[in-house]
Amino acid sequence: MTARSATSVGRGGPAGPAASAIDRLRMGALFAAVAGGVLCVAAAMAHPGQFYLAYLVAFLFFLALGVGSAAVLMLHHLVGGMWGHVIRRVLEAATRTLPWMALLFLPILLGMHDLYSWSRPGAVPADAALAAKAIYLNVPFFVARAAFYFAVWIGLTVVLLRWSDTQDAAPPSSIEGEPPLGRRFRFLSGPGLALYGLTMTFAAVDWVMSLDPHWYSTVYGVLFIVGQGLSTIAFATLAATLLLRRPPLDAAVEPGHLNDLGNLMLAFVMLWAYIAYSQLLIIWSGNLEEEIPWYALRLSGGRQGIALALIILHFGLPFLLLLHRPIKRNPRAMAAIAALILAMRVVDLHWIVAPAAPDRGAIFYGFEAAALLAIGGVWVAAFATALRRRPLLPRHRPDGLPAAAPVAAAAEGR
Repeated sequence: MTARSATSVGRGGPAGPAASAIDRLRMGALFAAVAGGVLCVAAAMAHPGQFYLAYLVAFLFFLALGVGSAAVLMLHHLVGGMWGHVIRRVLEAATRTLPWMALLFLPILLGMHDLYSWSRPGAVPADAALAAKAIYLNVPFFVARAAFYFAVWIGLTVVLLRWSDTQDAAPPSSIEGEPPLGRRFRFLSGPGLALYGLTMTFAAVDWVMSLDPHWYSTVYGVLFIVGQGLSTIAFATLAATLLLRRPPLDAAVEPGHLNDLGNLMLAFVMLWAYIAYSQLLIIWSGNLEEEIPWYALRLSGGRQGIALALIILHFGLPFLLLLHRPIKRNPRAMAAIAALILAMRVVDLHWIVAPAAPDRGAIFYGFEAAALLAIGGVWVAAFATALRRRPLLPRHRPDGLPAAAPVAAAAEGR
């Protein structure tokens, strides 16, 4: 690490070009949040049924970046690796957006009757299937579960971030090859990942699967968890490549680190495709009356094109590109692939959620754009603020070497 970049590893946030870029990003995000918020208020007043569904798509996308970052951060604490060192501050800044996402969940509670048929007065007594599920699908229990999910996610990140600040202030560990508090991070991250998997599975069932309360899938939660991991790795890779030309990441990020991130993206792309195809294959071959309509609705009425785009652009193209080592070591190529994956994550969520609105029209896409602008503006502003307050590289590396040691030493030791 050069002397120029070593100064950015101490206490305090980034300086110079990196700070200016983050400040510009924050100001642009705040402007987008205000503009999108105005459009969302107008949309909610004009067509509440369609708006709240569009809002749910945008909410799920940005929630994935926050909760998924907590999961990937805990994964890194468990397994180590320099790939996590160069994106750790990005992940930690993303987890700091979770309190804002809890606040942005309130419109979903306000629009419950428009979103979820089981929550409407009189719907349960008139439907035997809903009556059988009423002990779980009822408004007070739904709200309590949502509060519990956010409490778990925010609680985990608060502890991890507090320990991270303590680690930055700590002297080198007496244990060779291990940074300070390394064992403590691992001790929390194992159960933390289990809690994340459990809560996210139930959240996917509550917030998305119950849009059609007569349909169910046993791998639904896993599909959302893998999608969140893919979104997070793609976002962190994109952020790292954008900051690559600015200190301290200009001296820290090497082609090998991008290659590792590319391998992670490839793994998540393949896992997402495997789970999505397995769900389709099992339900389609079973051809059960209570299951098949979910796919029949999403593979008809012009939605076949969206499904084909997901196959080609969400899986096929990234899969083929990420097989090539030179591409994974090229910052511009990795940034383009990461941006494509993030865009297709929005398309995937749209394909899953949007057909739940029987009267959905062309204006629905405008509502989605407004919701993405509003929620995205708030999320990016919160992310940029958190990123601005801390150095872009942690003081202690996962291999236990001092922060000022050449990063190439870690690559040679792998």
